[in-house]
Amino acid sequence: MDRLFFSLGAASAFVAVAAGAFGAHALRARLDAAALAVFETGARYQMYHALGLLAAGWAAARWPGPWAVRAGWLFALGTLLFSGSLYGLALSGIRPLGAITPLGGAAFLAGWICLALAARQSG
Repeated sequence: MDRLFFSLGAASAFVAVAAGAFGAHALRARLDAAALAVFETGARYQMYHALGLLAAGWAAARWPGPWAVRAGWLFALGTLLFSGSLYGLALSGIRPLGAITPLGGAAFLAGWICLALAARQSG
């Protein structure tokens, strides 16, 4: 799992940087300020949780057990739901996509709790 989470984290960081550049250059002239801010929030949180995936991979190797693995999957799910819904909302204007965003946020929060439990229960 450690290599999988490192790979997912690196890929997610790549996408976050690409999305940030896309937003800053290609979308600036096409989206209004509010939609651009939503898109940028998606990219920012994707980067934060790409780093979280790297941490989960490191923790899975250092502290074997279920908690680091759960953290990694929750960070991946949170990225899909949170950042994905914000990208979709910003690009399409489909407002109901915003209802998905809090589910991704909850997955992020649960992932951080699981990562803390991985560290806590390792010793």
